[in-house]
Amino acid sequence: MNIIASTGKEEVAIVYIAEFGEGKRIELVESVQPPIPREEKWVLLVSCMFGCPVECIMCDAGGFYHGKLTKEQLFAQIDYLVYKRFPDGNVPARQFKIQFARMGEPSLNPAVLDVLAELPQRYVAPGLMPSISTVAPCGTERFFRRLLDIKKELYSGGNFQFQFSLHTTDVALRDRIIPVRKWSFEEMAEYGEQFYASGDRKITLNFALADSYPLEPQVLLRAFDPARYLVKITPLNPTYKAQRNNLSTYIDPHQGDAVYPHVQALQNAGYDVIVSIGDLEESYIGSNCGQYLRKHMESAEPLGSGYTYPVQEM
Repeated sequence: MNIIASTGKEEVAIVYIAEFGEGKRIELVESVQPPIPREEKWVLLVSCMFGCPVECIMCDAGGFYHGKLTKEQLFAQIDYLVYKRFPDGNVPARQFKIQFARMGEPSLNPAVLDVLAELPQRYVAPGLMPSISTVAPCGTERFFRRLLDIKKELYSGGNFQFQFSLHTTDVALRDRIIPVRKWSFEEMAEYGEQFYASGDRKITLNFALADSYPLEPQVLLRAFDPARYLVKITPLNPTYKAQRNNLSTYIDPHQGDAVYPHVQALQNAGYDVIVSIGDLEESYIGSNCGQYLRKHMESAEPLGSGYTYPVQEM
């Protein structure tokens, strides 16, 4: 793996572009959450695929697909980020989160499971907490059965973060946003019943919510018990695809204290709700999930609301 470029800010996030020969490029990210120091919380985002075949309408990682990363290529990303900061492999962060959520749908790559099975032995990291975010494509049942076994054996008691990405409760609109065959809400809930155990973190229902897209609590309640699920709503990132598809965000990242009707309705229905607004500079750096820096590097018309940090060739 060769790191060919990077951009970002040490105290917020750094995005790296890596190459694995034959022009196959991916992104990896390390970030902190100001004002929380790195020793308290350190987050890595690694890619699972060269591009992504799912093609969500707001995600710049789609548009091409050149295959899955191997276990060795996945570990190469993590090793680079870990040993760059902690050469002895001892990661002191109280929460050391590794998100398989940069480029590619993780459930389409079985090598992700091999990495999860080996992670606890690879580093000295008492705060290790893997995180998988999925749209739950059809045909991935074997992946999720093995994930269930690995989580029970190695990451019980709140040491794993699992997230379903829904983005709207309107089934037809969800098919437009995520244009692949995928599990229904009922199928997701059936798996969640097996996955969730006492002492676990609640399973996250994630909505990168576009303005005017439905988010109906009563639809969620038919499948997802608030005792086992929480709702996370994030701003829609300023991506090239979002701009091309005329999508605007429901959550205004500039208004951290705003009151949103969807949030109030979900809370009234019994859900814990997280409105997840990161540091605004993450958008300028391009470190948010779903942003693909290469498009910025190749674009003749950079986005005004993101990607303003210079890219440094390495």
